[in-house]
Amino acid sequence: MKLLSRIRRSLWRLLTVWHARNLEFVRDRSSLFFTLGVPVAIVAAMALIFGGPPRPLFKVGVLGGPLSPSAYPFFGERYFQFVPVRDPSAGVHSVARNDLDLLLDLRTRPVRFWGIEDSPKGYMAEKLLLQADPTARRQPLSGTATRYIDWLFPGVLGMNMMFTCLMGAGYVVVRYRKNGFLKRLSATPVSAFEFLSAQVLSRLGLALAITLILYVGVGAVIGFHNAGSAALLLLVAALGCLSLIAFGLIVASRFASEEVVGGLLNFLTWPMMLLSGIWFSLEGSPRWMQWAAQLFPLTHILQAARAITLDGAGLGAIGTDLAYLAGTTLVFLGVGAFSFRWRPD
Repeated sequence: MKLLSRIRRSLWRLLTVWHARNLEFVRDRSSLFFTLGVPVAIVAAMALIFGGPPRPLFKVGVLGGPLSPSAYPFFGERYFQFVPVRDPSAGVHSVARNDLDLLLDLRTRPVRFWGIEDSPKGYMAEKLLLQADPTARRQPLSGTATRYIDWLFPGVLGMNMMFTCLMGAGYVVVRYRKNGFLKRLSATPVSAFEFLSAQVLSRLGLALAITLILYVGVGAVIGFHNAGSAALLLLVAALGCLSLIAFGLIVASRFASEEVVGGLLNFLTWPMMLLSGIWFSLEGSPRWMQWAAQLFPLTHILQAARAITLDGAGLGAIGTDLAYLAGTTLVFLGVGAFSFRWRPD
C-alpha cells in the first residue's frame, strides 16, 4: 500500500508540473506563435518553391532557337529544364562550374554541346541527348572542369557556419538574460553595442576554428581544390561569420524565451538553406527567387567563396560581396544594440 501511495503521489506531482508547463507555454503568446507558426511557414515556403509538377533533374543551357520540341526533338524530354543562354562563353563557364549540366548550341548544324564527362548528371544528360539526336557533337571545355564536390563543398562549409553563428550566439544571450547576468551587467558602464560586439568577436573565433578544421579535414580526405587565395577565402569566412553572428544577435536582443528564439532562428535559417545555393544552383530560377536570395548574407558568402575556389577570383571580383557582408554586420549590430533589452521583462 505504501508503495502504491508513493507512486500515486509521484504521478500527481509529475502531472502537476506537466500541466503547469503547458499553461506556461500556452500563455506565452510569442512562444506559441513561433512554435506553431514556423512549421506552417516552412510548409508554405516548400510548397511555393517545390510545389507543382515534378522538378527537373537536369538543367541544360541553350544558345539560339526557340525552346520547343518542334524546333528540336530533345526539348520534348521530360525532367529537363532548358535555360536560354545569350553569352556562349558565360554558358561554357556555367557548365565548367556545374551550374549547368549541358550547353547546347542550336545555331550550328549538327548541334554542338558542352558537358563534363566526369559529372554523373552531365553524363546521363549527354546520353539522352545523343539518343534524341545522334548527330550532336561534343565540344571540348576550355580550362579545367569542376567536380561537383568542389562546387558543393563551399555550400556545406557555409551551412555549418550559418548554424554555428546564428544558433550559438543567439542562445548564449538568451541564457544570460534569463539567469539575470544581463540585469547585473546593465549596472556597469558597458553599453549594449559594446556587449554585442564582444559576443560577435567571441563567437567569431569559435566559428572560424570549426570552419578551418572542416576545410583542412575534408580537403585532406577528398582532395578539395582551391584555385584562388586561401587568405582571401579566410577574409570571406571572417566577414561572413561576423554578418551571420550579428544577424542572430538581432533575434536574441529582445527575447528571453528559448522557444521564441528557436522559432525565429529556424525561420531565418530555412530560407537561406533553400535559396542561398547550398545544394543547387539558382541559374534558370525565377527572377524573384534570385532577387530574394541576394538579401541573405549566406548567398554572398557562397558567391564569393565559389568565385575564389572555382575561378581563382581576386579581391576586385568579390568586392561587392565583401562590402555587403561588412555593411550588414554594422547594420545588424546597430539594430541589435538599438533594440537590446537587458532585463527579461
